[in-house]
Amino acid sequence: VQLQASGGGLVQPGGSLRLSCVASGRTFKVYVMGWFRQAPGKEREFVATVTWGNNKYYSDSVKGRFTISRDNAKNTMFLQMNSLKPEDKAVYYCAAHDSGSYDLPGSYGYWGQGTQVTVSS
Repeated sequence: VQLQASGGGLVQPGGSLRLSCVASGRTFKVYVMGWFRQAPGKEREFVATVTWGNNKYYSDSVKGRFTISRDNAKNTMFLQMNSLKPEDKAVYYCAAHDSGSYDLPGSYGYWGQGTQVTVSS
């Protein structure tokens, strides 16, 4: 599966952005999909995951502010980000799970190219 992330940009603290991830291929609906982010000088970190059964998991740092969702009919996953903070600044990546723990980058076999999110006044 090939993934294309979009929707990043510059937003003020407290603002919102909605990221999208479009997948090619007809098997999107069977994949557990996730969002990760990577800030300069830091390791890639887990943000959220949505399973094929629509179970959702979030990192503690975004829980209550971010919402992950998917539309299998459109092969698309979303990340609605509200109440953004400067520490949310990072390149955000979408990924399709392969095997292993949902919160580990190594468990994902397919990655999008990333979209930059900057939170600054």
